[in-house]
Amino acid sequence: MRGLRLARGFVERAWLVVLAVVLWEITTRVVKETYFPPPTTIVKALHEMWFSGPASRLFLSDKAGDDFSTSLTHLFIGWAAAGVVGVAVGAAIGRSQVLHDLLDPALQFLRAVPPPTLVPFFIMVFQLGATMQVVTIAFGVVWPVLLNTSDGVRTVDSLQLETARVFGVSRLRRLTTVILPAASPKIFAGLRVALSFALILMVISELFGSTAGIGSQLIGAQRNFDLPQMWAGIVMLGILGFLFNAVFMLLERRLLAWHAGARRLAS
Repeated sequence: MRGLRLARGFVERAWLVVLAVVLWEITTRVVKETYFPPPTTIVKALHEMWFSGPASRLFLSDKAGDDFSTSLTHLFIGWAAAGVVGVAVGAAIGRSQVLHDLLDPALQFLRAVPPPTLVPFFIMVFQLGATMQVVTIAFGVVWPVLLNTSDGVRTVDSLQLETARVFGVSRLRRLTTVILPAASPKIFAGLRVALSFALILMVISELFGSTAGIGSQLIGAQRNFDLPQMWAGIVMLGILGFLFNAVFMLLERRLLAWHAGARRLAS
């Protein structure tokens, strides 16, 4: 029964995507527009580039090993660094009105600067390479985590904090056992948004002087006017974004199950 429910849920969610792909295939076959190859041609290019390897390597080609390892390493290092810094600084600002008043104007200014415009500056400071790419990703995605953490920490129920003080709980323990758990839904929301931004900035950072990675392959295909490979890179990014979001939502539901249960009990 559970398998049937899962299959039914998949069909209910996927039918529109399947219909769109079929219409795309038919339309491009009829129109024969060079800039919009049929999905079957894109899938063929996707297979030749990244999934034509042996079964022992999960069908991943040598190019897939180079591109995916490079891109995903930079993405997750930048995202993790932004998460650590965002939660630490956001918690400090959220708990201190003085820090909030002092730093908020500067943070709002930096948040408003589009990260791609700072790529030339990062290139001058860090030179072309992995460090520049990681810094570009981290700078661009830290803001959703930082601001969500700050907002979540500021809105913790004062009754919980007062109860912890009455029982003599230290500041550090209040932070780790009361404040951060109470703010965790907003922190996770910021991390989820940051992960989506990290995928975008990963591609942007690889457009400049990189010789490996999905972004590098994408710009190389565009320069060579290899449109099927270019579209294959775009589709691959969409697949990765979908998978990242699905895995993150699964982890979020598991890690915050206690929060959902507490809300049901409270209501």
